[in-house]
This record gives sequence, C-alpha cells and structure tokens, in this order.
Amino acid sequence: MKQRLQRRLASKSLILMYHRVAEVDLDPWSLCVTPQHFAEHLEVLQKYVRPISLQQLAQAHRDDKIPHRAVAITFDDGYADNLHHAKPLLERYDIPATVFVTTGNIGKQREFWWDELERLVLQPQRLPEKFSLKIKTTTHHWELDAATCSEDDLKCDRHPWKAKPGSRLFFYYSIWQLLQPLPESDRLKTLDEISAWAMVEPIARPTHYSLLPEELLALDQGELVEIGAHTVTHPFLSAHSVAFQRHEIQQSKADLEEILNRPVTSFAYPHGDRTTETVELTRTAGFDCACSTVQNIVWRQSHCFDLPRFGVDNWNGEEFAKQLSRWFYD
Repeated sequence: MKQRLQRRLASKSLILMYHRVAEVDLDPWSLCVTPQHFAEHLEVLQKYVRPISLQQLAQAHRDDKIPHRAVAITFDDGYADNLHHAKPLLERYDIPATVFVTTGNIGKQREFWWDELERLVLQPQRLPEKFSLKIKTTTHHWELDAATCSEDDLKCDRHPWKAKPGSRLFFYYSIWQLLQPLPESDRLKTLDEISAWAMVEPIARPTHYSLLPEELLALDQGELVEIGAHTVTHPFLSAHSVAFQRHEIQQSKADLEEILNRPVTSFAYPHGDRTTETVELTRTAGFDCACSTVQNIVWRQSHCFDLPRFGVDNWNGEEFAKQLSRWFYD
C-alpha cells in the first residue's frame, strides 16, 4: 500500500512498444499501427507529454531524476517499414525513437518466423485436412475441423491464444507454441516442412521484409533514431543455456556495431522473455539499459536492465490519448 502511494506521487515516465507502421491484410499479433494512426499518436505525444529518447530516460533514471510525464518510443524486431513509414513521421513531429533490431534477419528476404507461419497457415484459403509434425522425439497430429478457411478464422480483433478450438487461428497458435522455444535452424526446417505440406511457395512478402544493411544505415542517420540490439535469432532466451543466451546478446551488439561503426548501448529482450541470469548477461555485455514487455510505468524503483513498456495497439488518436492517461494515473 505504501509503495503504491509512493509510486502514485512520484515522477514517472512511460516507454511505448511498437513493432510496425504498416497496413496488412492479416495481423494476428496486432503488431501493426497504420501510418495515419501513428501520426495521430505522435501528435498526441507532442501536445500532452514530453517525448524523450530511451537513452535520455535511462540516464535520468541513473541520475535519480526521472522526468514527469516523459514518454520514450521503441520499436521491436527491425521491419523495413520502420524506415519507410515510421521515420518520416518521427521526423515530421521531431520525436525520437529506438529501434531494436534482430540482426540475423538483416538483409534476408525471408520473413520473421511468426510471419512466415502466418503466411503458410492462415493465408491459404484451403489446406489439407490432416497434418503431422515431429518436434524432437514427439510427433504431433492435427485434424482440421474445416480445411477451408472462413472469415471468422481470420478475424484480427482477437488474440491467437483466445482462438476457438478447431479454428484456423487455433491451429496457427498451436504450431507457434511448438516453434517458439526451438533454435532457429530447427524452426526454419519445420517451416520448410509446413510449406511443403501446405503446398505454398516459399516466397516472402515485400510488405514483411526486414531491414537491409543499407536501410539500417539510413534509419540510423540523423539524431532522432537510435538503433538497439534484439538478439540474433529472436529466441525465447529462457529456453536456452547461458552460453547460448550470451552469444545471442553479445553477437547482436557486435553485428550492429560493425554495420553502424558506433557503440550500441540499448537492448530489448525478445518477447520480453528473460531470467535473472539473462538480465546480468545483458548488463555485462556492455549495454546501458534493457527493455522488457512488462506493462508498467518507469519510476525511481524500476530496474534499468528490466525497464517496463506498454504495448501500443492500432488506436486512433483519441483512444491513444485515453490510454496514455490511464497508464500514467491508474
């Protein structure tokens, strides 16, 4: 009770978590904010709060001088639309942002694994009625209640984990759960198996491309956008050994510093997944701060290597302003 009162009265800031600024046909994880709505978000931030960079906020935290009603913007993963759609709007409103990049996808014309799975499983109107998949020593079997995909299956206004059993979205989520803890090589091999079963061409959608090296350099140009690290292969870090985690964290930093020719000092845990060991590995790798996906304010008792963030949905400006108010004062 005392801490809750202290937090309510303390100076507090927010970190916002975006992924994409784009319009797509399907968005099962609600990763996309349309350019129009993102512009409205920036207008709200410019009008009602104090936009600052993540590094400014981290430094203020270290100095025990957290500014009241400051907001830092972050993007996860490293989609190319961060350059083509988000950066021009950030420049228009003169608002800084940090983009956390998964380095293993830089320059690859292969979608992030969750996007590729969505293309293989949710996009085809018809799929074979039965599917078997061997993961390690266990074989999993599915019988699709409806091999033909209905409009209800593809609704984007509900989360995959809330999908109705037997629906295409439920099928997608059950495979996603199996793929999430796997090493990248096993994931890619499994996706190739699914592609062959679904009889879908392995052609990535340009709308879902990751940044090319030259696009990463363009995104880094100027003073508004900071590039941060987001591991090499976007794993669930806690599912792997300490040695694996250390490599993912340190190598992503090294990859970006080689391309950008400057220090990279911010990090974000993929899926927000971390252990106390993961947090310590990040600190000793030479970062200044790291972000999770825990939804909370940033105040003096926040941990600089476990900074909370609020995920942003595709709200219009009015709803976004209401959300900001709730986050600051609830």
